[in-house]
Amino acid sequence: MRGGLDAAGQSQAQLAVAQALAAVHDVVAVAPVAVSADGTLAAFEVVPTDGPNSQSTETLVRTLRDLPPVDGQYPLGVTGQAAINIDISESLQNALPAYLAVVIGLSLLILILVFRSLLVPIVATGGFVLSLFATYGALVAVFQHGFGAGLIGMSSTGPILSFLPTILVGVLFGLAMDYQLFLASGMREAYVHGAPARLAVARGFRAGRAVVTAAGLIMVSVFGGFVFADSVMIRSVGFGLAFGVLVDAFVVRMLLMPALMHLLGSSAWWLPKWLDRVLPNVDVEGAALERRHHVVEPAEAPVPD
Repeated sequence: MRGGLDAAGQSQAQLAVAQALAAVHDVVAVAPVAVSADGTLAAFEVVPTDGPNSQSTETLVRTLRDLPPVDGQYPLGVTGQAAINIDISESLQNALPAYLAVVIGLSLLILILVFRSLLVPIVATGGFVLSLFATYGALVAVFQHGFGAGLIGMSSTGPILSFLPTILVGVLFGLAMDYQLFLASGMREAYVHGAPARLAVARGFRAGRAVVTAAGLIMVSVFGGFVFADSVMIRSVGFGLAFGVLVDAFVVRMLLMPALMHLLGSSAWWLPKWLDRVLPNVDVEGAALERRHHVVEPAEAPVPD
């Protein structure tokens, strides 16, 4: 509003703005709230048709922000909890692709360095993306569409927290790579010490399956305890984390990953020669140390007659 208006001018300006707002679709009521001391700013309360978390309210906020200045001289701005939630959701949504690219890119580099392979990191990262998408789908199905919501005591559905996808990426990715290292490091160790590729997969799986099973069950139990909390927000976080760990640990890491490694055979550990020369050899398995300090097994003593 322009400064210097008297009481009558302020009332006329408020009326013009209120009429313009009331004419917008999905606006139930408009009420003036206050005018600043210098008369340059006026606040209005706009009541939408639906609740603050509905799609129509989000559309209404965007429509109000796109309106031109009323009478060419009163520009509009939208604030409030609904508008703030929309802004936060958009910011997180825009940042999520870059966040995923950085996390997945760094993990690929580290896994290539540790396992000296291209296919093993791709299998590990692809498995994480699969479990992440499955978790997103389960969250939408339960908390937005209500499939199986009654099993966890939910009587109504609603939108998912705007920051939950970002939280799931960070937590689930860390746990998924832990489980991957438990299993794949044993496979790699058996392979570099001379075991055939498919036999190395079996040995590594036997060595790490108990750890992954115990760790997965612990995390599923811990996160699953929040599913029956009173707050829907806490329920969605607990459900997403528990479901994600369950799928990643027992379906991806202990079923799909060993099966793919077995099918790939020795090609799973293939690395281009130029990349092999460039990468430093961290020798996690200690194979180089064993070759430099080879221990000769003592000859067996003759068995007496």
